[in-house]
Amino acid sequence: MKRRIGKLTWAAAALLLCGAATAATEAWPHWRGPQNNGVGEAEGLPAAWGADQRVAWRLELPGPAPSTPVVWQDRIFLTTASGEDLALMCVSASGRELWRRTLSGGAKDIRQGESNPAAPSPSTDGKHVWAFTGTGALACFTVDGEQVWKTDIQQRYNPFSMYFGMSSSPLLDGDRLYLSLLHAKAQTVVALDKATGEEIWKRERPSQAKKESLHSYASPVIYRDGQHEYLLIHGSDVISAHDLASGAEIWRCGGLQKESYNPFYRFVATPAAVDGLIVAPSAKNGPVLGLKPGGKGDITGDQARYAWKFPDNTPDVPSPLIHGGLVYLCRENGVLLCLDAKTGELVYKNRTHDGRHRGSPVLADGKLYLTALDGTVSVIQAGREFKILAQNSFGEPQAASPVIANNTIYLRTHKALYAVRQ
Repeated sequence: MKRRIGKLTWAAAALLLCGAATAATEAWPHWRGPQNNGVGEAEGLPAAWGADQRVAWRLELPGPAPSTPVVWQDRIFLTTASGEDLALMCVSASGRELWRRTLSGGAKDIRQGESNPAAPSPSTDGKHVWAFTGTGALACFTVDGEQVWKTDIQQRYNPFSMYFGMSSSPLLDGDRLYLSLLHAKAQTVVALDKATGEEIWKRERPSQAKKESLHSYASPVIYRDGQHEYLLIHGSDVISAHDLASGAEIWRCGGLQKESYNPFYRFVATPAAVDGLIVAPSAKNGPVLGLKPGGKGDITGDQARYAWKFPDNTPDVPSPLIHGGLVYLCRENGVLLCLDAKTGELVYKNRTHDGRHRGSPVLADGKLYLTALDGTVSVIQAGREFKILAQNSFGEPQAASPVIANNTIYLRTHKALYAVRQ
């Protein structure tokens, strides 16, 4: 009898471990994934698919948006244009719309339909979901669609003034939402209580940037290791680190402009961070900085704080991705660069798909997924050898980044949401 109980105990433990591994693949709570770094934990993902191949379901959407969906277990949340309004949608893991809530009016095309004010991506903690729009509407709902609170960020702070609309996604971390509000009328960083929307702190971020260089479309990032913990804000010619408790600036680093100042050097790509390394992109074929954590004040040019500096070929819109000792930089034109994370040395530079790329790369199951605006998804073998495994397209424009959860690749085009799996 004791032996029988022992077998059942080990079996139960194995099931619990399997359940934990499965649960880890069921969440993509932020536009850059469970660790805010574009890396997923799923295995057995397909490299190739088509309209009649490995598509579990397709859900027609009420309108386009470049925002990335987020996933928690059996629910998917996304912001979207819906007629003349901007809305938050909840979709089941089986592809059925569960509810839709209007966030604001003001749906309009930006850059000939490439974007719209539904550009910021939502975030969820499994109990609530937070959604932000380029009109300034910021709202919290339960996962069942009940509104908890709603506020207007433009009224509370300053009206947005930027060429292509506010696109920075709020960062959910612990009990706070962090917002980067960098534009022509404000250079402000804010922390809000996620439960109430009340302000915890607000910091003005001084800048000497000019004209369009004041406009930042990058999202906040948290850097954490055993010694350091701070908020990274990227824009207006610099990357800066801020104390999480107070918002006070700890350090800043420039050197992201070219030698001759370009007043139209706005930052779009969001920095990437892993233990010991922060990768800061720039704009318009500018430099990429590999920074070491630590330092105080202005660390621009302080070689002790640099891991490396790559002189050009920055990704202009897609954010960098760091994994397996490598840094992946997908340029707007589809050229993929792979750098050694320790030295910044170029491992390879190859073209994937000759089309404009807006979504940021994601990686899981040894595969790198890159999305082009024309809907082509290039699947690249992860590692030091460049190899295209497949290229897939539904023939629909796509600006959103891929999402990997529930052992499924979720692809949001301007027309529909797809679930792709083996």
